Amino acid sequence: MTQQTGQSIEALPLFPLGTVLFPGGLLPLQIFEVRYLDMIGKAIKAGTPFGVVALTEGREVRQRKDQPPGDAAPSGDGFANEAFHTVGTLATILQHAAPQAGLLVVQCQGTQRFRIERQEKLKHGLWVADVSLLPADQGVRVPHELKAAVDALGAFIQQLQSQGVSADTMPLAAPYALDDCAWVANRWAELLPIDAQVKQRLMALDSPLVRLELVHDLLEKAGLLALGGQ
Repeated sequence: MTQQTGQSIEALPLFPLGTVLFPGGLLPLQIFEVRYLDMIGKAIKAGTPFGVVALTEGREVRQRKDQPPGDAAPSGDGFANEAFHTVGTLATILQHAAPQAGLLVVQCQGTQRFRIERQEKLKHGLWVADVSLLPADQGVRVPHELKAAVDALGAFIQQLQSQGVSADTMPLAAPYALDDCAWVANRWAELLPIDAQVKQRLMALDSPLVRLELVHDLLEKAGLLALGGQ
């Protein structure tokens, strides 16, 4: 059973994935492997989080027998040699459904970052870890020289809204904290088609201002700041 004491959590179940979860970010999952069905079922029942960590080695997907090739969903591969980063993010379950036996569909959201202090792979393949919670990002207002990133993100949100995309199907969750460095940097890091290792380095940064500065540079190089009318 997961135990939380002060700024640490003992025996936190982990979900290694080929993606990076940021605080405030949304993460949809389709789960069918026994180790994760059991983990998510317990998390739903107890109302507790699990940890998402980005893989450095191993595969996150093992196809179901009834799935067409190339149509696999994130699940974890119990037979792969898995290794992952030591900084991850807690995930809480917002919604869940079981459309058929042996399949769970969940919508999760990232909350707080953590650092793994000790990890163990249980006999049925589930990873658990004792973790130290990292401080939440401090609220830092976006400086004038980085406003172009805010304008571009605001324009993207408005574009989706004008297309009739509903709040519950948006790729980012409200409230839209467009004046906060961490929120703007995190949302762009999720949206940009950049390597997972780059996303991991951004997520692990303790300074939200530095994170946004680096994201601003990526946006500039990609020519995306013009989205905000710059």
